[in-house]
Amino acid sequence: MAENGLADGAEAGADLDLDGLETATRLRLFGFVRRDDQLLYLWVLRAMDRLRFAHVSQAHTDDVATALAELASQHQDAPAEAENLRQRLDNLAEDGVLHRLEDPARAGKLSAYRNRQSVYQFSELGYLAFRAVSGVLAARIEDANLSRLVFSDILRDFEGLARANRDADADEIVRRLTSLDRVVEDMAQRTARFHLTLGDITRTTDTSPEVFLRHKDALLSHLHNFVVELERYLPRLTSAVAAVEQTGVATLLDRAAMADERPLLGHDRIREDWARRWAALRAWFAIPDAGQSAADAVVAAPPRAVEVRDTAHMAVSAVIALLRQITDAQRSGVNRSTQLKHLAAWVVDTPDEEAAHALMSAAFNLRSARHFGTVHEDEELISSRSTWWDAPGVEISMTLFAKGKAPTPGVPKPVVDKRGSRQHLRSQQAAARAAERDSAARLLDAGVHGRVLDAAELRVLLKLLTRALESRSVVAGRVTASGSNDVLTMRLVPSPGGSAVQTEHGVLHLPGYALELAPLRRRAKAGL
Repeated sequence: MAENGLADGAEAGADLDLDGLETATRLRLFGFVRRDDQLLYLWVLRAMDRLRFAHVSQAHTDDVATALAELASQHQDAPAEAENLRQRLDNLAEDGVLHRLEDPARAGKLSAYRNRQSVYQFSELGYLAFRAVSGVLAARIEDANLSRLVFSDILRDFEGLARANRDADADEIVRRLTSLDRVVEDMAQRTARFHLTLGDITRTTDTSPEVFLRHKDALLSHLHNFVVELERYLPRLTSAVAAVEQTGVATLLDRAAMADERPLLGHDRIREDWARRWAALRAWFAIPDAGQSAADAVVAAPPRAVEVRDTAHMAVSAVIALLRQITDAQRSGVNRSTQLKHLAAWVVDTPDEEAAHALMSAAFNLRSARHFGTVHEDEELISSRSTWWDAPGVEISMTLFAKGKAPTPGVPKPVVDKRGSRQHLRSQQAAARAAERDSAARLLDAGVHGRVLDAAELRVLLKLLTRALESRSVVAGRVTASGSNDVLTMRLVPSPGGSAVQTEHGVLHLPGYALELAPLRRRAKAGL
C-alpha cells in the first residue's frame, strides 16, 4: 500500500548511485541461482551459514563437508555430500559470494603445502545475497498483514525522542531514532507486501473464487481495523513530530551524530545520514512546513500515512466490488472459467485437427499476429507464396517482439564536458612549474655546496643532472655537459676531486665532476 518508508531517507537512491560496473559486480552474487545444480549450491551456502553461526568464520572443505552431512541428517532433501565440493566453493568465490584464502598452517609437510590448502568465508555482500535468496524461499503469502499495533510504539518513540533531546541524552536519541527507523520501515514493507498479496488474490478469483470467498470476511475486518487505528493515531503522531521539532532538529541531529558508533564514517556523513532518516520519518506523519504559503501547502504532498489510509480505503472498495462481481457471476453461472470450459468442449467436439486450429485461431485471434514479423536475410530463398505457418522462422530482436518496433541505435550520448577537469589539471601544472622555478631560484642564489638541499631543490637538481648527462659530448678532448630550465643552467666541469652535495636523504657524490650554476642566458630578440 505504500513504498518503503525510507525510500526518501537514508536508503534513498542508494542502489541508483552505483555505476554500471559496480552494479554488474553485485548482480554476479546471484549467479549461483542460475547454475544447473543451483539447489546443491544453495545447500553448500547453507552449510557455510551453519558454520558461520557456530563462529567458524573460515571453513575448509572438510568443514563444509561435515556441515553438509549434519544438514542431511536433519533435512531429507539435503545432500549427504557434494561432488567436486572444492570446485563449487571456488565458483562461489569467483562470483564474490565467498572469499578464498590460503592457509599454509594446515599443511604439515611440503607435499600438503603444494596441494592448495584453501579456506573460505562469506563476503559481506555475498552473505546479504544468500540471505536475500533464503528470504524469498522462506516467504509465505499467508503471512502478509497490516500491522495496526505499531502506531502505539511509534508514538511512544516520538515522545521519548523529544524527552531525550530536552534532557540532552544523546545515547537515548540514537536508540529512539533507530527504533523509529526500524518500526516505520517494517510498517512500510508490511503494507506494500499486503497490497501485492491482495492483488494476487484478486487476480486468481477467476480460477478459484472459493479462495477469495473464504478470506473475504477476514480481509474486510483486517482492513477496517487498520484504517480505524491509523485514523485514531494520526493526529497524535503529527503532534508528536511537531513536539520533537520544537526541541530543535539541528541539535537533535548533532547529538545523534556525536553518539553514533559507526567508526568508518566521518561526522559530516553520519549527520547527513541521520538528517535523511529524520526527513523520511517526518514525511510519514508530519504536515507540510509551517513556512510554506497557502498555495504551496495545498499542492504539497500529504503525509505518507495519509496515503496509506487512502489506499486502504480503496482496497476496501475493491474487495467489496470484487465480492459483488463474484456473487453475480455465481448467480448467473457465467464467468471466465465457464467460458474457457465451453471453448474446450467445442474444441474437443470438432471433427478434425484443422477445424480445432481454426476455432482456436478465431477465439484468440492468432492469425493477426503480425507485429513481430520481419524479412528473411535472403528473400530469394523464401517463396512469396509460402504461408506464415509454413515459412521458416527468422531471428528477431526483443524490441520488435515486446513492443512491435524495429530496434534503432538510439539517441547518441552527449559529449562529456571535461572543461572543469582540464582547468584543474592546468592549475596543478602551473602550480608545479611555479614551485619548481622557486626551488631553482633558491639553488641559484644559495648554491649547492655548504648546505643541505630540501626535497624540492633535490628534485630540480636531479632533473638538471639528467639533462646534462643526456647531452654530454666531447669537445677538444674534454667532456662537456650542461642542463638548463627556465631559471638557471647547470654545467658538469671535469674535476679530479669530484664534488658532493648534501641532501635530506643523504650525500650525492659526483666523482670526476664539479657542479657550476649560472643564470639562464636568454637570447635577445632580433631587431627590426
